[in-house]
Amino acid sequence: MFSKEIFAERVKALRINKNIKQSELGEIVGLTYTAVSDIERGRRTTTLEKLDALADYFDVSVDYLMGRTDNPKVNK
Repeated sequence: MFSKEIFAERVKALRINKNIKQSELGEIVGLTYTAVSDIERGRRTTTLEKLDALADYFDVSVDYLMGRTDNPKVNK
């Protein structure tokens, strides 16, 4: 089952690990700074296209971002 909280935590942790700002991540994947902030706070999710872009940028699976697995490379 999808969890906004897990999605939020993983996007934030991956962004911090890459040492980039929310605004930079937004530019890379086509989201606004506010959208990235809201995602990281668990206030919203995103489209399938942006989810795919996030997974590609962070080199993890969509399943990992969504909390369906704890292995970032499963189904990659």
